[in-house]
Amino acid sequence: VVLGAVGARWDAVTYFIGSLFFTSAAFLTYREAVDAAAGAQDNPAHRRFFVYQPRRIDWWATAVQLAGTLYFNVSTGVAVHTDLTAQAAHQHVWRPDAIGSACFLVASALAWYEVCHGWTAWRPRSWSWWITLINLLGSVAFGVSAVAGYISPVTGQLRNAERANLGTLIGAVCF
Repeated sequence: VVLGAVGARWDAVTYFIGSLFFTSAAFLTYREAVDAAAGAQDNPAHRRFFVYQPRRIDWWATAVQLAGTLYFNVSTGVAVHTDLTAQAAHQHVWRPDAIGSACFLVASALAWYEVCHGWTAWRPRSWSWWITLINLLGSVAFGVSAVAGYISPVTGQLRNAERANLGTLIGAVCF
């Protein structure tokens, strides 16, 4: 119904523009984690754009999330082209979307572990617990969207467009 209002190409352009905002937010989150590291504020003139801090779970969570958004950029950017072959759509739209969704799940699981100091916790009075829980639910929704959005490399058909769109919507709202 809504697709007919502006057409598939403009829907894809809207998703792509949204993905750029999503990546910008992921980058700012990554930078926030990097700047929170011990000693990061000591000499602001020597800050690096990207750093490697493998001993910090918050760094891993934000770095993996940022990588996932870049895959999402590829997926939504290529999807703007409406004349893709079935194989190209599978390889350049669905596959990066699925990898990005997996990255979101990993990043959310790491963030959950960090906030809960383990895999399970019940802290409904904690804002960080709620934020991380909602983010994790959004990652699950993006995962459902990726599975439902599977593009057959033979026919080019989506498995379930409605579920794919609903998963994307829920995931975006939760993020």
